[in-house]
Amino acid sequence: MPELPEVETTRRGIAPHLAGKTIAQVVIRNSRLRWPVPDELPSLLPGLTIRRVTRRAKYLLLDCDAGTLLIHLGMSGSLRILSAKSGHGNESPHKHDHFDLILRDQTILRLRDPRRFGAVLWQAGDGLQHPLLLNLGPEPLTADFSAAQLFEKTRGSRTAIKQTLMNHHVVAGVGNIYANEALFLAGINPKTAAGRIALPRYEILVQAVKQTLQRAIEAGGSTLRDFVHSDGSSGYFQQQYWVYGRAGQPCKKCAGVIKHIRQGQRSSFYCPACQR
Repeated sequence: MPELPEVETTRRGIAPHLAGKTIAQVVIRNSRLRWPVPDELPSLLPGLTIRRVTRRAKYLLLDCDAGTLLIHLGMSGSLRILSAKSGHGNESPHKHDHFDLILRDQTILRLRDPRRFGAVLWQAGDGLQHPLLLNLGPEPLTADFSAAQLFEKTRGSRTAIKQTLMNHHVVAGVGNIYANEALFLAGINPKTAAGRIALPRYEILVQAVKQTLQRAIEAGGSTLRDFVHSDGSSGYFQQQYWVYGRAGQPCKKCAGVIKHIRQGQRSSFYCPACQR
């Protein structure tokens, strides 16, 4: 599924086309996403101006005059910008194009979601007050996510560090791929209990998380099934993976064999020699 770098890449791609623009029309072709698309959006949104496009964890937030439109890409969702300038202004919707946000200048923001695990939701007033966002942990690329904070949060915890990193109440938006990659860079076995990790190792891990996510954003995200940028191009960070998806292959650092295990119904990849 699209993870934080893919969502941030999407945000950067769509923001210049949306910020400062006024909504003219909303088209809902299929409201049956992960949560039902609110029926009132076609009457509520026209006339509102999109002030800015931000991100919280894996949610995109379109800040409007009266509230915030929240968009989540789910397992297979992607957003496209269609306009006369791009040459796609008259592109007919496909089977899985469930939602269009049409602006007064005829720019269209289109959500495509084959699996329908995505979401389009509305929060009146401050978008960060939506129940899905209220109890999230700190953003991993900010100073709020620190070794001291992570160390304090995990004292006495027997939960494996890989699952801890993916707990959005601990840190928001670190998904499976980047948890695997960050743990490799930090030299920490994904099975290690979070409560057993000392502060100096958390210093290394926090920096590894930030470095991994930043590199992925700079590389344009990862190509995962149907993930594409807002212009239709694919990400390519997967070419830089150290361990993810490389079970049975030689470690790029020590030439040992990359192992694969299941943790909390998710795949973990690690090098037993490099990660202790």
